[in-house]
Amino acid sequence: MSKQHGPLADRPVNPKVGLEISHESAPLHVTGAALYTDDLLGRYPGALHAWPLQSSVAHARITRLDVEPAYAVPGVVHVLTADDVPGVNDAGIKGDEPLFPGEIMYYGHAICWVLGETLEAARLGANAIEVDVEPLPSIMTLAEAIDAQSFQGHQRTVARGDVVSGLKDATYRFDGEFEFGGQEHFYLETNAALAHVDEAGQVFVQSSTQHPSETQEIVAHVLGLRSNEVTVQCLRMGGGFGGKEMQPHGLAAVAALGTTLTGRPVLLRLNRTQDITMTGKRHPFHATWEVGFDADHRICALRATLTSDGGWSLDLSEPVLARALCHIDNAYFVPHIEVHGRIAQTHKTSQTAFRGFGGPQGMIVLEDILGRCAPLLDVAPEELRRRNFYAPGQSTPYGQPVRHAERLADIWSILTERSELDRRRGEIEQHNQEHPHTKRALAMTPVKFGISFNLTAFNQAGALVHVYRDGSVLINHGGTEMGQGLHTKMIQVAATALGVPLDIVRLAPTRTDKVPNTSATAASSGADLNGGAIKDACEQIRTRLAVVAAGRMGIHPDDVRFADGLVTGIGFHDRQIPFAELVHDAYFQRVQLWAAGFYRTEGLHWSSERMQGEPFKYFAYGASVSEVEVDGFTGAYRLRRADIVQDVGDTLSPLVDLGQVEGGFVQGAGWLTLEELCWDCGDTPTRGRLSTQAASTYKIPSFSEMPEVFNVHLYELATESGVVYGSKAVGEPPLMQAFSVREALRAAVGAFGPTGHSVDLGSPATPEAVYWAIERARQATSSSRPANSRGALVAATPGS
Repeated sequence: MSKQHGPLADRPVNPKVGLEISHESAPLHVTGAALYTDDLLGRYPGALHAWPLQSSVAHARITRLDVEPAYAVPGVVHVLTADDVPGVNDAGIKGDEPLFPGEIMYYGHAICWVLGETLEAARLGANAIEVDVEPLPSIMTLAEAIDAQSFQGHQRTVARGDVVSGLKDATYRFDGEFEFGGQEHFYLETNAALAHVDEAGQVFVQSSTQHPSETQEIVAHVLGLRSNEVTVQCLRMGGGFGGKEMQPHGLAAVAALGTTLTGRPVLLRLNRTQDITMTGKRHPFHATWEVGFDADHRICALRATLTSDGGWSLDLSEPVLARALCHIDNAYFVPHIEVHGRIAQTHKTSQTAFRGFGGPQGMIVLEDILGRCAPLLDVAPEELRRRNFYAPGQSTPYGQPVRHAERLADIWSILTERSELDRRRGEIEQHNQEHPHTKRALAMTPVKFGISFNLTAFNQAGALVHVYRDGSVLINHGGTEMGQGLHTKMIQVAATALGVPLDIVRLAPTRTDKVPNTSATAASSGADLNGGAIKDACEQIRTRLAVVAAGRMGIHPDDVRFADGLVTGIGFHDRQIPFAELVHDAYFQRVQLWAAGFYRTEGLHWSSERMQGEPFKYFAYGASVSEVEVDGFTGAYRLRRADIVQDVGDTLSPLVDLGQVEGGFVQGAGWLTLEELCWDCGDTPTRGRLSTQAASTYKIPSFSEMPEVFNVHLYELATESGVVYGSKAVGEPPLMQAFSVREALRAAVGAFGPTGHSVDLGSPATPEAVYWAIERARQATSSSRPANSRGALVAATPGS
């Protein structure tokens, strides 16, 4: 292999990856100069504003839609309905999401859109529209969906071994059920799209989207156009978390339809209430399970059924469920396993991608099982977890070898020492003896998270790199920036691959006419995929430049080295050519100074029907310890300390990765302890209405919920071969580190009750849920169940 194209993980001398630099847009963020989609409105004089007419019923057939009254409102220009669609009236990829519905499928469903000279005119116009409906029965809960057998999409099963014999031979058997809630994305910037038609007839859409290529495809098929007639650009997003992977497509299509019909630019920006009531959330799940342990407390068998709440349409529910099934094992080897998965159809928003993409929902099931069973087995929860870790040579239930499994035990050991676990246990025990009404506890949980899209075809990326005659560099790639620091890492990758200073590399916004057919910036794969493509493009250019340099220095091109903006050769340290000078010479020798790069993740194969294969490039490992203090009178709690060790391989950008670990952990803690989505499920006129539709009623973590002591350590000497510069994904894995917060709350609740009491804790574990769990613990008696008996662990309801 040419030295100009070395192994993907190898780093040259003095690389720019690994440096502690701030986010590339940090100065713009803190000064307010960073532009988002809505900020671009001033560049488009005469733009119209779009406002939806939302339904006030969960399920109904539209029998009459009279839009004429809207035109009597001053400033109303047009009302968009299904009759205006020249192409396909569908906003999704499954053919089940009509952009303008004839059947209302959830409370808040957009029936039509009003375009007005001002936002207020559009709003008043929407209020004037007359709609008659025929109410239809609605399904609002997972229990109702299961009873009605209301399912959608494919039902899948992950299985290995003989679960019947495994359970039969188990020394200890338990069964139970578990239901846990979803999560609102609550990104700072709500969904937005700004569309216009240029002088050549091209439809140009500025969109807050994680998946510009798919937004382009949906806009094109709604308008009846080819993809080359539509360009989508994403300047940046004010947060995404998966909520802008599928949801922006229909909104961009509405704006694009409006601009093609009126000839004027159209801005569609949802306000916070609209965004929460119209767009999808993290999938809630219900699980029933039966587990067996052997005499050494090792899991010998698990049988479970996972039911996700997909909402009214499929969206991404099938791949979310697939990832949940592939992650139910988390860090634990289960020799005999059979897990069934199905998707419920309810009359709610269409649930969608959210950081972790089903992985957290699968992993929490087994974490909950271990947390509930540990007291009944009379073993410390962290010891039960450690005893069941994957060992080298073992494989997942779907057949993928668990490479680097030894990192689990190593990270566990490092974290035990760094978190001062043993000393703090003694302090906690003393505190609990002295304080009958407040209890402290800590818990330790691991993470093993697979990195890559489950659908193998999505694991590809492209990039475009230009080197100009003055030596400056412009890069463009298919990934989108939502605050996670992807662009920062890509600048560092390009500077490292070309051997130039960071300040001569500039990055252009993501747009579909520069890099086509891109995958979503999701699955924690943004840096892996796009970094590989950028490195490939840069290496093409560097190889060409090496030939020019070799000619000047009289050496072989393989002996040319690029570093810090200087070009030299092995053994020629006294002869250096400035990079810009070499580029100038190359131009006059008619050497191509730009390149299109491409990367595809090698070694992946997956059968979605059999749920077998190797869908992941590698696993990201980690572990966390959290300590909480709980008030026995109110159920209120505080997170006293959190310690995390996260495996990010050889970090591309330490400050960016640190921010991702901290942010992911806090967002995970929000999902597990604070953020409760409440729909009206009663037999009332407002059945189906989301009650928690603003920051006043939906609580996301704030400064007061941050750990009082927060320590994050990036696992060292962790080069990942076959990945750009030896790094690992960091976007999603840290979210699951928050499992330790919920398990610490379980342990603190248990301290209010007798030894051996198994604590059933709701999720989210809000102060109310914690209070009722404390009440149950106080009323419990010491476990008298024989060690080898079968026990039922049925979820309790709050207040019971």
